[in-house]
Amino acid sequence: MNKQSIQHFSPSQRSWIRFKNHRRGYYSLWIFSILFFISLFAEFISNDRPMLVSYENEIYFPLWNEYPETIFGGDFATKTDFNDPYILEQLSKGDNWAIYPINPYSFDTINYYALIPNPAAPSVQNVLGTDDRGRDILARLIYGFRISVIFALILTIIAVVLGIIIGSIQGYVGGKTDLLLQRGIEIWGSMPQLYLLIIFTSMFQPGIVLLIVLLSLFVWIGLSDYVRAEFLRSRNLDYVNAAKALGQSNIQVMFRHILPNSLVPVVTFIPFTASSSILALTSLDYLGLGVPPGSPSLGELLAQGKENLDAWWISLTTFCVLVITLILLIFIGEGFRESMDSRKG
Repeated sequence: MNKQSIQHFSPSQRSWIRFKNHRRGYYSLWIFSILFFISLFAEFISNDRPMLVSYENEIYFPLWNEYPETIFGGDFATKTDFNDPYILEQLSKGDNWAIYPINPYSFDTINYYALIPNPAAPSVQNVLGTDDRGRDILARLIYGFRISVIFALILTIIAVVLGIIIGSIQGYVGGKTDLLLQRGIEIWGSMPQLYLLIIFTSMFQPGIVLLIVLLSLFVWIGLSDYVRAEFLRSRNLDYVNAAKALGQSNIQVMFRHILPNSLVPVVTFIPFTASSSILALTSLDYLGLGVPPGSPSLGELLAQGKENLDAWWISLTTFCVLVITLILLIFIGEGFRESMDSRKG
């Protein structure tokens, strides 16, 4: 595509063309999107319950419903363990059949039928091995990756919304308002986040919601500085003065005219905020301040790897997943930053 043809596109279209030409960022976005999309269907990929069962000419949906094992020829009215060798034998008799997920373990499934002690090395039963409680590593990585990315996306959205609102008010209004808000942000940003997390997690039950609330109090500060600088630079330009002369309100001028021309730092900030959020959740889980015990977590797997140094598969696989995720996000951020630079042609 030559330079003359590019001039016929809008600025957003030219940015997208520049991003596609940044192969590393473009392909990283595709890979990350595919991995995240697959993780959204973790229950269909890794689960200890079949998706569909046909037993004695009756159809059952164990993935959505609980069934006692007496239905499938068991002796007790307890929840069916579909990895029990007896149940597997019953479901394979005659015309009976069952459709299992690719990995027949959920994140909390304990493999009671393993032939070697836990933590068990990778085998045919458990492709990436088990942890010290007999839970499948592959299942916990899939579910843990999904939780980490969703957590990062929610925190990033909060950071973008708060950063834009506060930064735009500072930059557009200026004067004493900007001075007071900036001093308040500096004081607020100097508060020790880790100590606050320790205090609140000791007072309340640790969980994703509590972490999002606490971290969202600080994560917007970095972005607000960039938005403030863009609004300070743009508030006296000709197109802003023209909009004011036409009688448009301050809200319209801020978010209809200045903000669309100040999105460069916002867009480039998003992948790096997401990567830092994943690192924050992993670090807190590693310290035991993150998700509730038993939940799938990359940080909890790293802590298990530290406690079981001979079980190399725990640390190695978790480390690879974490590093690949962060590298993809960094490459995406680099691609966005290059695409927003109009000097690239």
